[in-house]
Amino acid sequence: MEKDFEKKYHDVETDHWWFKSRRKYLLDLLKDAPKDSKVLDIGSSSGIFLKDLEALGFKTENLFGIDISEIAIENCKANGIANAYVMDAQNITLNETFDIIIASDCLEHLQEDTKAIKNWKSLLKIGGTMYVFVPAFMSLWSYHDEVNMHYRRYTNPELKSKLIAENLEIIKSSYWNFFLFLPVYLFRKMSAVFQKNKKGEADISIGNPLVNSTLLNLIVFENKLLKAVNFPFGVSTFCIAKRVS
Repeated sequence: MEKDFEKKYHDVETDHWWFKSRRKYLLDLLKDAPKDSKVLDIGSSSGIFLKDLEALGFKTENLFGIDISEIAIENCKANGIANAYVMDAQNITLNETFDIIIASDCLEHLQEDTKAIKNWKSLLKIGGTMYVFVPAFMSLWSYHDEVNMHYRRYTNPELKSKLIAENLEIIKSSYWNFFLFLPVYLFRKMSAVFQKNKKGEADISIGNPLVNSTLLNLIVFENKLLKAVNFPFGVSTFCIAKRVS
């Protein structure tokens, strides 16, 4: 991502409703996983999620993070994640295998996404689980994607097919951020019209604390519904997949 945007990202990643609600969903999924599981967070940024896992009882020495950004990995290490490395997510060269791999908003940054998934599978133990979140629908493409240096957005069937092609078994897949899909769609389309002759602003700032709290609570409620349903569309999509061979 662009350097100016990366600084803003690190400033807000702890408390922004988007990142916080997704971390809460993942933490809820992982709360009953064995606490000695070896975990890799691909695109770990400052290690906030890994610190959340540590607080949940996971052993610090089994928590690993990789990121292409030197600043992100410096932040990771400053936050107490010793196993943090600057690496290209298309070619992770750790001499480890993992019970759990998390890749939140990472695959869309990679030119060769199929190569990346193949690499990730090689790092996953047989019986291990991979959690992959990506932005959904090219119709939502905006300046936000450009400043983030995205190559693409995905539909849920596209993401599933890429994982299935590597013989990963899909446990659950859905869209995420369902409730805000229409507002986000309208906002991005209107922004494209009014900002067509100038640079826009990526939707990253926390803004009003009350709005941030309200949106967090809304998506946390949506997270609870995901235990029983799969949403037909959303701003993001995800798959949970297991390595069976």
